[in-house]
Amino acid sequence: MRKVQYIDKEEMELAKSLEAEEWVSDLSKKEKKQYEEYARNSLTKQKRINIRMTERDLKKIQAKAIEEGLPYQSLISMLIHKYNEGKVSVQEWHNKDVQPIADKSGSG
Repeated sequence: MRKVQYIDKEEMELAKSLEAEEWVSDLSKKEKKQYEEYARNSLTKQKRINIRMTERDLKKIQAKAIEEGLPYQSLISMLIHKYNEGKVSVQEWHNKDVQPIADKSGSG
């Protein structure tokens, strides 16, 4: 068994605190159930897709993923998931003004 290496003393203290079950969730039962559903859904079999995009867009998404500390494929997948869940909407850029194609109120 490998010995766990910690970044610093603070990380080691946090890990020990978690192992000692010193943390108590502040989620409501409803929130906890929702996050459990998210976890179950994330474990479902993933499908591979191919998409075409400009090299510029790919480089930008890769840079953003590095900033977020995750693989760019995961960032793209997260964005698609958020769109599917209605947490982000498609927007049209026209003359540097952001114009929603459709908004949730149905007025757009």
